[in-house]
Amino acid sequence: MLQIKVGAATLNQTPFDWAGNSRRIKEAIDEARRQDVTILCLPELCISGYGCEDAFFSPGLHKASLDVLAELLPETVGMVVSFGLPLFHRNGLFNTACLAVDGRAVGFVAKQNLAGEGIHYEPRWFKAWPVGVHDVVRFNGEELPIGDIYFDCGGCRIGYEICEDAWSPHRPGAALAVKGVDLILCPSASHFAFDKLKIRRGFVLEGSRAFRCSYVFANLVGNEAGRAIYDGGAMIATKGSLLAQGPRLVYSETHVTSATIDLAATRMAQASVVSLAPAVISGDDCVRAEFTFPEIESVDAQDLHLPGWEQSPQAKEEEFTRAVSLALFDYLRKSRSRGFVVSLSGGADSAACATLVAFMVAAAVEELGLEAFKHRLAYISWPEGDLTVRDIVGRVLTCAYQATRNSSDVTREAARRVAEGVGARFLVLTVDTLVDGYIDLISNGLGRPLAWATDDIALQNIQARARAPSVWLIANIEGALLLATSNRSEAAVGYATMDGDTCGGLSPIAGIDKAFLRQWLRWMASDGPEGFSALEFLDAVNAQQPTAELRPQEAGQTDEDDLMPYEVLDAIERAAIRDKLSPVEAWHAVKSRLTGYDAVQLGEWVDRFFRLFCRNQWKRERYAPSFHLDDENLDPKTWCRFPILSGGFERELAMLKARLEAEKNKASPG
Repeated sequence: MLQIKVGAATLNQTPFDWAGNSRRIKEAIDEARRQDVTILCLPELCISGYGCEDAFFSPGLHKASLDVLAELLPETVGMVVSFGLPLFHRNGLFNTACLAVDGRAVGFVAKQNLAGEGIHYEPRWFKAWPVGVHDVVRFNGEELPIGDIYFDCGGCRIGYEICEDAWSPHRPGAALAVKGVDLILCPSASHFAFDKLKIRRGFVLEGSRAFRCSYVFANLVGNEAGRAIYDGGAMIATKGSLLAQGPRLVYSETHVTSATIDLAATRMAQASVVSLAPAVISGDDCVRAEFTFPEIESVDAQDLHLPGWEQSPQAKEEEFTRAVSLALFDYLRKSRSRGFVVSLSGGADSAACATLVAFMVAAAVEELGLEAFKHRLAYISWPEGDLTVRDIVGRVLTCAYQATRNSSDVTREAARRVAEGVGARFLVLTVDTLVDGYIDLISNGLGRPLAWATDDIALQNIQARARAPSVWLIANIEGALLLATSNRSEAAVGYATMDGDTCGGLSPIAGIDKAFLRQWLRWMASDGPEGFSALEFLDAVNAQQPTAELRPQEAGQTDEDDLMPYEVLDAIERAAIRDKLSPVEAWHAVKSRLTGYDAVQLGEWVDRFFRLFCRNQWKRERYAPSFHLDDENLDPKTWCRFPILSGGFERELAMLKARLEAEKNKASPG
């Protein structure tokens, strides 16, 4: 036994969906058998689901996880399979992987390094297992080892790095290499972020190189629990070389990536490393299990799913399109909504939401086929016969343009072109009578007329809020999900009307900045994702300056006049929020990054940003759930916590004001 066929599965799981999760695990095991895989690694916490949140504290969840594991064990006859599940042991909850060999569980490895940054809160629920410690746990009528252990299955030595373990500077793999481990399994729930694949591929390749072993990385895929998107991308590497990589951001619920590894080659590689001294004294941290591996006559070719879009100069645009569309598809079906509703203004944000829904349909039908697509959304009533992508979009997407007297023909025409371009159902509604009714109601109550000179913000906001009941009504009638259309740049400074343009059950673009969103729309109009046509109708949106159209048309209102140029806003946001710089430090950082702007004007925009950010935290607390896309997220529930009430950086902004006064004096010494 020198060559073994190993596999890594990607699964689209759902928290405590016991029947569904079990079915998908069985499908992955069956597919692995068809590929002659003998050792299969499933993703982290794949039995319970990764995103169970505080439900992890439920005793019933632990019992159900173990019951499902016991039910799945017969599926592993003739194979070695790794399952992920939470395990309650000695009054502590542990994130574990159970290795099953030929139909029975042989032991549990517990995660040593917990993910507690960004969107991850593992230390809230789990305990980190101490290095070098092992114990026993009773499961399925027998006592099994648990802890910092590894396995010898029929002569193949198998160890674990469970997700964050591989990202840690204290990787368990180093100790496993000393013990002569042949294969490291890395069951993961590694969420999507822009350009993260390079980092992930790096630790897989470096682990296999530094530890002179083979390495199997398995991951979740899809929108598992609402906010995080998982991109799959299973990998198998040996001695620093990638043998196989699975597809990313796909609509298939299961996928198995496989490759043949050569134990003789990795063992000789370990022997050749001077610094890798083997542990010649055997310890009781090795769990031995009888198993006979089948003979393999030939080694299969590399299986590298590396689509051209991942190598494209527009890789970020490609990732954004595919990640958010996949997340929308899973959110739609897991919430059992019958479609989406978008209040289509004719501007960039709402056009982006409609476009992403349309691409969701096109990409899912392209990958799954029409019948499988309809089956995944079987709770929706579909007509008999063939349907085109446009037919489907027309059934799952309703767009409404809601005009007031301040709306322009330009935005109305742009909204019409977008809706017709994607194939959505399009409604044109006039809400002036609703707005006037509210204004008259309050004017009579206050005993004075409302006027733009005295009530500017209130008169703008009532127009946005008057539009909300109509689209909510449409969503309720259709059993659909209303999409809020605010972006991250607007969220940062509160440039959104609560219960107006923020209303909805999901905010698909709240994690992305406006400057990138406009760039993405231009790319969608001129190029589009690989394998799909450009959407030229978006030119009608791209030709405009962003505007709320809430003031009278003669005011010439634009978003950037109300705020600041979006490229400046986004640069300040990154300096202030992502990089945690003070106002003066943020000013210096923005001055060095942006040219062509007056230094004093930049400083005044920095002052405005900090004041607006502090003042509007309450709005961000009320935003509908959004998708996590990168480390610049402002979602206070998963990434960027900030007090609703604060001192508002008054001391720091006073220091900035003094610097700006000095800058003005320097510019005009007379």
